[in-house]
Amino acid sequence: MDTIARLNAALEGRYIIEREIGQGGMATVYLADDLKHERQVAVKVLKPEISAVLGAERFLSEIKTTANLQHPNILPLFDSGEAGGQLFYVMPYVEGESLRQRLDREQQLSVDEAVEIVNDVAAALEEAHDAGVIHRDIKPANILLRKGKPLLSDFGIALAVSAAGEGRLTETGLSLGTPYYMSPEQASADRAPTPATDVYSLGCVAYEMLTGEPPFPGSSAQAVLAKILMGQASRLTEYRKTIPAHVESAVMKSIEKLPADRFNTVGEFRRALNDTSFRWGAQEAAATAAAESSSRWKALALGATAAAVILAGGLGWALTSSSGDARVERQRIQPFSPQSIISPLGIRVALALAPDGSAMAIVDSVNAFIRLKERDQADGVTLSGTENAVAPEFSPTGEWITFFSEGGLKKVPRRGGASITLASTAPTSNWSAVWLDDDHIVFNGEGWSMARVSGDG
Repeated sequence: MDTIARLNAALEGRYIIEREIGQGGMATVYLADDLKHERQVAVKVLKPEISAVLGAERFLSEIKTTANLQHPNILPLFDSGEAGGQLFYVMPYVEGESLRQRLDREQQLSVDEAVEIVNDVAAALEEAHDAGVIHRDIKPANILLRKGKPLLSDFGIALAVSAAGEGRLTETGLSLGTPYYMSPEQASADRAPTPATDVYSLGCVAYEMLTGEPPFPGSSAQAVLAKILMGQASRLTEYRKTIPAHVESAVMKSIEKLPADRFNTVGEFRRALNDTSFRWGAQEAAATAAAESSSRWKALALGATAAAVILAGGLGWALTSSSGDARVERQRIQPFSPQSIISPLGIRVALALAPDGSAMAIVDSVNAFIRLKERDQADGVTLSGTENAVAPEFSPTGEWITFFSEGGLKKVPRRGGASITLASTAPTSNWSAVWLDDDHIVFNGEGWSMARVSGDG
């Protein structure tokens, strides 16, 4: 209360401090009333030891750079100054929570939400980088969530502190940045931060949203920094097998130790996260090896065709045979054009039946999306992300549907959700796939080859 009283005396006529609402390594955050504009704001006051090292003139000069940054996902700077020998700056008060608080409560986010947050933060960073501003301290605590949309905060403190006295901070034993999200070049202080620095930190945030912990956890700052410089991060699918291959590849590239091995820009990172064909590192090597080995399968072409015919015959048997008190049902579906239901080899590619007979996956001949028709539905629902679909096939559990589309084998949840690319090679005709009980999918690959992929890609 003594601190708040001193601040109110120094800020008299401008702001009234109500209470402390947060505290970080370099500043304390207070909720305050902006008397001139009659609004609530967040006043961030640098800790006395930080203010003493930096000096007011240089800090206030450098922090003005961030006042010109304008983007829907950047928390703007309202004001800055010196009060009672302490440096402060003022930003909007955001009702909600930080990403740090959200992760502390839920540990992991859905893949779709994590990617969306990274997309928005990357767009904000693109604006800043174009203006020559590097954030330098991206972390979950600096990403505020307002109605689910992220706002990137604290451009001011990281830039101003860095420019005004990073060297002197090091001499006094104070550090800039949060160890879990610091890039190797920040940890070793051997080069000036670049956009690749922010790429790395944003990649660490994405890693934690998807897996529940940062790439290099540790019990002390020294242990974390040692891992950042010398360790190797585990692949995301070692924590969570449902993470799509392209998302894992994009995140792993973003946290490469050498800046030259990362994405050149946050825009490249964002585009890779949304490109289902993107592969990096071990995944890229595996895809290349698979493509090179595909020619060795050509001798099995006749076998693949025969297998497809047998499968088609087996399906016919399953639909006509019965045991016990079987129930006969009549289902009405939209008719298809011949082109959409028959491939050049005469194999049906437009309809699949769930293993328990409870639903049908139908390729709509009008827009080539998959419609899922449950037993009790009249027309069914369209599954998003299934554009130009062909040859649907249910998983043994009935919870997933595979299909070919745009040169790849994909899967989509039966209950709806984002589609996932399982394999990038696919036939130009003779579409056929079967999901085996051991959770592998055997399908016709590129040319006349036969290929196999696991159910999680």
